[in-house]
Amino acid sequence: MKNLIENTVEFVKEKLKGAEAGHDWYHIERVWKLSKNIAETEECNIEVVELGALLHDIADPKFHNGDETVALRVSREFLENQDVPENIIEKVLFIIKNISFKNRAEAPEHLPVELKIVQDADRIDAIGAIGIARTFNFGGFKNNLMYDPEIKPKLNMSKEEYKKSNGTTVNHFYEKLLLLKYLMNTRKGKEIATERHDFMLQFLDQFYKEWNVS
Repeated sequence: MKNLIENTVEFVKEKLKGAEAGHDWYHIERVWKLSKNIAETEECNIEVVELGALLHDIADPKFHNGDETVALRVSREFLENQDVPENIIEKVLFIIKNISFKNRAEAPEHLPVELKIVQDADRIDAIGAIGIARTFNFGGFKNNLMYDPEIKPKLNMSKEEYKKSNGTTVNHFYEKLLLLKYLMNTRKGKEIATERHDFMLQFLDQFYKEWNVS
């Protein structure tokens, strides 16, 4: 397993060279570490967890014209070349296919614990101080407005509406980030998310004070 994980790390590092900073190797590394931390508190297949964490953003649809099949193809080809058993490949691909916030309505009702762990880790990396930094970085990458009091958040968007949304960066907190605390699957995930959620609320409070010069 050690060689497989090491090979996967090298593969992901190479594939994500030059990636947008919020979805680069360092994002993967944080999710990988968080996944291992959460996995220590759950009964799970750690190999599936680690592979799922390392490959979950190998080809984010946001950077591939919305194509959600690229990551599955790339991951399958890599894992087959590593002689990973088919049953493990299927479990890893299931994580990649179902991890996304925008796909939550399409996910099966009963999720395997390995997906729950990696999903929590990925969502945790979207909140707190790191989440704030990633959100403003991506907003700048898309040239979105930072904030406009006249533009209100769009709540309860469909998957297609969410994919096409170009709202303000601050609105993204209400459209996604502040919802993630309530979508955690594991006890450890909920514990970590609560602290980061509270930090985002403090940040927003300070942001509005400074915006309004109060």
